[in-house]
Amino acid sequence: MSEKNPDNKKFPLLPKLIATSFGAGFLPVAPGTWGAIVAIALWLPLYFFARPDVIFWTTLAATVVYTIAGTWASSESEKYWGKDPVIACADETVGQWISLLPLSGIAITPWWEILLSLALFRFFDIFKPLGIRAMERLPRGYGMMADDILSGIYTVIILLIVNHFIL
Repeated sequence: MSEKNPDNKKFPLLPKLIATSFGAGFLPVAPGTWGAIVAIALWLPLYFFARPDVIFWTTLAATVVYTIAGTWASSESEKYWGKDPVIACADETVGQWISLLPLSGIAITPWWEILLSLALFRFFDIFKPLGIRAMERLPRGYGMMADDILSGIYTVIILLIVNHFIL
């Protein structure tokens, strides 16, 4: 029997899929980056085929829904994999969607801005400056999600500044 899973029960499929961003967390290197890339991969078809307002509101709705589901699934993941397991990357998916919000309302977003949103988000998520690390102290899935939400918000601020002064 495991200390993390004293009853030695199998992790149910639905919370496992949500927590790992549909399995991206199982990829061997940098699961958090893969979780963020899942967000972009799911967002791009919407970006290519929808109006800017639809992109924004759909991205925001997906962020809210996946934040709720991801908080639950991340809390469940700790029961099986221990505190803040690296393969639970739903938080990176949510944080990346937040990072894409300012790009959603722009009719033509340059590719470099999508890549910049990924780079900035991962920077904030990995190094955790400006109070981001403190968010991890929240219990269970709340702490797992909160630091990435704040990383996404900081990314949004920088992207808004870039769009105001450069584009």
